[in-house]
Amino acid sequence: MAETTEARVDKWLWAARIFKTRTIAADAIKNGRVTIQGMNVKPSRMVKVGEVVSVRKPPVTYSFKILKTIEQRVGAKLLPEIYENVTTPDQYELLEMNRISGFVNRQRGTGRPTKKDRRALDDFVGPAMGGYDFDFDFDSDDDDI
Repeated sequence: MAETTEARVDKWLWAARIFKTRTIAADAIKNGRVTIQGMNVKPSRMVKVGEVVSVRKPPVTYSFKILKTIEQRVGAKLLPEIYENVTTPDQYELLEMNRISGFVNRQRGTGRPTKKDRRALDDFVGPAMGGYDFDFDFDSDDDDI
């Protein structure tokens, strides 16, 4: 594990296993999901020990305090030496609430619900509708309206 005084933010995010690939890390930075001290950065920005990197992975914004600057990927057991997770507890509550709500608020682009999802949604929404069936007949022969 070669430690330097500075490291590129995209390499550090990849090396610290926050993103699976460096390309994904660079794309997240370019899309404004990564900030350092509240400022949007470029993938080539150099990070130093002590800086706090915030990564927005909806619905949560994770915050990491840099303990070591590295550019080579390390094993998962060494991560406590690399960064300290300083994410606030309310972010984790938000994640838990999102997990509990499940599929009701589906994220855009997640595809169509499965048959199981649709049935669960019908079971959830059905009692709220009071048992009313809103089946409108638009093919009626009454054109005298």
